[in-house]
Amino acid sequence: MTATPAETLVLPAPAKLNRLLHIIGRRPDGYHELQTLFQFLDHGDTLRLRRREDGEIRLTPEIPGVAREENLIRRAARLLQAESDCRLGAEIHLEKRLPLGGGLGGGSSDAATALLGLDALWGLGLSLERLAELGLVLGADVPVFVRGHAAWGEGIGERLTPVDLDTPWFVVIHPGVAVSTPAVFGADELTRDTPPITMARALQRGASSWRNDCEATVRALYPPVAEALDWLSARAPALLTGTGACVFARLASETEADQLLGEIAGRWQAFKARGLNRSPLHDVLGR
Repeated sequence: MTATPAETLVLPAPAKLNRLLHIIGRRPDGYHELQTLFQFLDHGDTLRLRRREDGEIRLTPEIPGVAREENLIRRAARLLQAESDCRLGAEIHLEKRLPLGGGLGGGSSDAATALLGLDALWGLGLSLERLAELGLVLGADVPVFVRGHAAWGEGIGERLTPVDLDTPWFVVIHPGVAVSTPAVFGADELTRDTPPITMARALQRGASSWRNDCEATVRALYPPVAEALDWLSARAPALLTGTGACVFARLASETEADQLLGEIAGRWQAFKARGLNRSPLHDVLGR
């Protein structure tokens, strides 16, 4: 071990938005080639970690609908143990705020926080590069959370180029449904032939031109998402994030975000958050 291990850690697992999402093709293995802009939010889950000496990984609470051994936090811990031959364990408590199937990257962010947090808890000293490689085993969105900077993503979202985006306030609505990503990507009507563009061109065009190629399909499959998007778009520039279900609006100020939240009250679950180019997880860990 190359670093001084901690005994306990309390760490954020921030949400992400896809500020842009283009689908430019489908690969022979069935995965889709994407171009996207990832940005973090100052809102998300929290993981509380305490080191154990017996190698046990104890995670509380269990998440309804997620099989115990399929939980990405537990899988991340086991993967890190195997990678490092570490005999330490951990008690991990998850404070879950991000909805499942919301397109905010909650599970991927939780896994990334587990990887970085356990690396610190166990004093392993693995590089971000290696932790990102491990994260990719868990899911295509995990590496951006491990690397901790807003990014232009290509491939299946794992080829990342750091980028600095504007950092407005956002209001995020959850329309009350869970979207199935396989159902969206398997839909015949999904756009799969958007011409690729360069990162520089996407940034030059600016946020007013950014779109999500999944939106039309998600609207058709999930009317509550369409309703929320229509309502939000009438008040501010709005988009779907990922394959949804969450939709978000970009606001010029916190005051405007508060006013919009006031209009939403009682209609949908919603929150406000500031866009971030650096993950708060990396601020806490000094990575």
